[in-house]
Amino acid sequence: MKHLVIVTHPNIEESRVNKTWIDELQQHEDKVSIHQLYKEYPDLNIDVAKEQELLLNYDSIIIQFPLHWFNTPFLFKKWMDEVLTYGWAFGPEGDKLKGKKIRLSVSTGGTEETYNNFVSLEELLKSVTVSFQYCGLEMLPLHVFYGANDNPKFEDIKVNSKQYADLIL
Repeated sequence: MKHLVIVTHPNIEESRVNKTWIDELQQHEDKVSIHQLYKEYPDLNIDVAKEQELLLNYDSIIIQFPLHWFNTPFLFKKWMDEVLTYGWAFGPEGDKLKGKKIRLSVSTGGTEETYNNFVSLEELLKSVTVSFQYCGLEMLPLHVFYGANDNPKFEDIKVNSKQYADLIL
């Protein structure tokens, strides 16, 4: 099975974690297609038909993004609002994604303790997961890297990247 990884990082070139994740996944081009929204749509104008067609071609979808201020990047939310349309992703005859598997792969600036002191990452992302479930997708467990702003060791990022690739391949 080939997997579609939709990357929604607004500044991927300066990212240590998300960029390393991409580097790891690119070693498996026969099994993974990487689609970077901010590179594809620098003007933020999403080609909805193209995105819907892309989603139809895969049974396994991974949405990869950094959490900013306890929320998803702007373009990810815009993508959801515009691509997951009534009559296509939900509602009458809106069954195009039904049965597909989806996973969120998230990097956070804060530590795991930061999130546990306020709200769990799963709770924080509930609106996203419920939206995908409402569209008939099967949610798979999160993949997370906590503490990206704490200058993590590159070796720790590499280990996490390998775990990420192993999880989805």
